[in-house]
Amino acid sequence: MRHRLLTVLAIGASALSLAACGNSKSRNEGPAGVGGLPGPVSGQKSGGTLKVLSNEGFEHLDPGSSYFQLDYEVVYATQRPLYSFKPEVPQRTAPDLAAAPATISKDQKTVTVKIRSGVKYSPPVNREVTSADVKYAIERAFTPAVANGYAASYFTALEGVDAAAKGKPISGIETPDAHTIVFKLTKPFAATFVNALSLPITVPVPKEYAAKFDKKAPSGYDSKPTQQAFTGPYVIKDYQPGKHLVLARNPSWDAKTAGDYRPAYVDRVDWTIGADPNVAGRQILTGQGLVSGDTPPAPIVTRAVQTAKGQISFTPLGNRYIAMNTQLPPFDNVNLRKAVLASFDRKALQLTRGGVSAGDIASHFLPPTAPGYAEAGGAQGPGFDFLKNPSGDPALAASYMKKAGYPSGKYTGKEKVVMIGDNNDPAAKTAQVALEQFRKLGFDVAFRSVQHETMYSKFCNVPKAKVQVCPNVGWLPDFSDGYAYLYAPFNSKAIVPENNSNWPQLKDPQVDAAMERASNTADPAARAKAWGQVDRLVTGAAPAVPWFWDRQPNIQSKNVQPVIAQWNAAFDLAFTSIK
Repeated sequence: MRHRLLTVLAIGASALSLAACGNSKSRNEGPAGVGGLPGPVSGQKSGGTLKVLSNEGFEHLDPGSSYFQLDYEVVYATQRPLYSFKPEVPQRTAPDLAAAPATISKDQKTVTVKIRSGVKYSPPVNREVTSADVKYAIERAFTPAVANGYAASYFTALEGVDAAAKGKPISGIETPDAHTIVFKLTKPFAATFVNALSLPITVPVPKEYAAKFDKKAPSGYDSKPTQQAFTGPYVIKDYQPGKHLVLARNPSWDAKTAGDYRPAYVDRVDWTIGADPNVAGRQILTGQGLVSGDTPPAPIVTRAVQTAKGQISFTPLGNRYIAMNTQLPPFDNVNLRKAVLASFDRKALQLTRGGVSAGDIASHFLPPTAPGYAEAGGAQGPGFDFLKNPSGDPALAASYMKKAGYPSGKYTGKEKVVMIGDNNDPAAKTAQVALEQFRKLGFDVAFRSVQHETMYSKFCNVPKAKVQVCPNVGWLPDFSDGYAYLYAPFNSKAIVPENNSNWPQLKDPQVDAAMERASNTADPAARAKAWGQVDRLVTGAAPAVPWFWDRQPNIQSKNVQPVIAQWNAAFDLAFTSIK
């Protein structure tokens, strides 16, 4: 998944079967008997070392290119974007490096931000952060050296933005003084743009220091993250890719400039990469001062639910779906795609992730936590017949297949369907169920299972690879808004040669036009309604099989006071403490 790419959700089919029976808990609570999401509490203690164990490693620790769930755990502990999220309030941003909420002009085309005084970089830079540093940070994100994954989705409305790719200043970013930054937009896009200012693209970067790293692609600011200039409470003290990372206190950090942000309780974070998931899980549940960095495997989740309920929590995520390439035959036929949706047994897919306790069967793309979910039809969805039966409807599938031009009710075309799946469990099980579903409809599928990262970087994210089905994709939004859920995955303008996230390569003028109207809508209620309508249009175009709205488990040792960053579904390292 992206929001960033999500870590692999490793809950197996039997993981939560006992807790699943009769569970009627809300989406924020997880299995029966498991409490709500851990947030900050009074009296948390300072000091000690927090140890993090993960199997997966980091992709990018340069804030300009970071776009992975795991990376964000470190980036948001060591850096300060203009705006951020308090761990227990994922619905709205709050000032971080910024001193106050952004000021928006009446025409929604000018955004003004004041940044805090007294925020300093770590050594060797040491000086105070200025608005020019934020300007440079955004501009460098458009260069080949940084290659940001979301700038095209959120920042191309800036005036003069095309100059940045050539290493020139963006005229639409003005810095009238050291603590003021003004963004000029080409359209009334401010309601969307201000949310995007919470992304790490706005983390300040000192040009006089970083420019030498940015001369080469990729930038040394990423390949040697210990040399970054940090603005958060921690610095990356040591980093051995694929093995180890250490965070230590930032000597330039002034808590007075943070308000109630990032109290930074622990003195040190010691992160081990490449840990065996099952061994790590047992160590966390029985040890001291340990938390999971990525998702614990099925046996560990089961053990925690059954014997250590106070050491596990479940956080609502985004969505998961099976993407069909709408630009390649046979999936360029909308009725054929509807036949696929009608035939799919989404309950079987749900079981590959752990059953009802691990998440709900999806009937459209906006999940229950998203604005616009209710307007799109809520749990029942928009009401399309091809998604009515979560167990699948063979007769209805056959009728759509006949409309697509296949009289037998099954696919009898000559195309061999290329499907690339994830070989990590439980994604591998999901892919196998999907494979069976396609073959049941008559498709001749050439299936290949590869590593999680390879699936994205070499195949599903690369349009020229001509993959027809990606069964293991999904989306975790950058912020709580319909734009963040739907634009990159389904807007034709979001399709790019590399790092593409519109996996179905949907090019629907009606969808694009509806997104444009919704993105320029400022009133929250009207905006939710508009994005609900977009969701209906996307679902009606049947570019993918929406099948899961899931929850991510996180575990910790008994002596850890956990705080989950709900917006990232992972531990907030700057809030979690040792008891």
